[in-house]
Amino acid sequence: MSDSETIAVYDAQVDEYANIVEESGVDPALVLFIEHLKPNSFVLDLGCGPGNSSALMRDKGLRIDAVDASKEMVKLASEKYGINARQSTFDDLTVKNTYDGIWANFSLLHASIEDFPRYLNAIHKALVPNGVFHIGMKTGDGMHRDRLGRIYSYYSEKDLNNT
Repeated sequence: MSDSETIAVYDAQVDEYANIVEESGVDPALVLFIEHLKPNSFVLDLGCGPGNSSALMRDKGLRIDAVDASKEMVKLASEKYGINARQSTFDDLTVKNTYDGIWANFSLLHASIEDFPRYLNAIHKALVPNGVFHIGMKTGDGMHRDRLGRIYSYYSEKDLNNT
């Protein structure tokens, strides 16, 4: 289930978050992810945020399905990058054998610990055989809210490898 308080924080702080993402430059992990895909591959950007990663993937010849739970992030991605982003939560991922790649860069860390295995299962089902999956997470233990009110779930590297 999506955390409404976390989504509200992103809706309210969309411009600040977009600036932080833009200032950080191109993520080397994203470049590597793109290199593992063939041109015209269909990729889900799960938690697309302001759309910068979706735009880069699109510009590198990939077909993008950009989704985010934040209405304001979807709006920004669509307006700033011309991405046809749509509002969607992790719970909405029900397709099977659809995506050549799924980019979930620091989005699933907002999923509750209880729901996380179910979301990973949905991702697995949504990928085509030998599909490429990227997950960005913060390591640690437990579930906590940050000073802004966003929920974070933390896992050890061992937990992530065994999930």
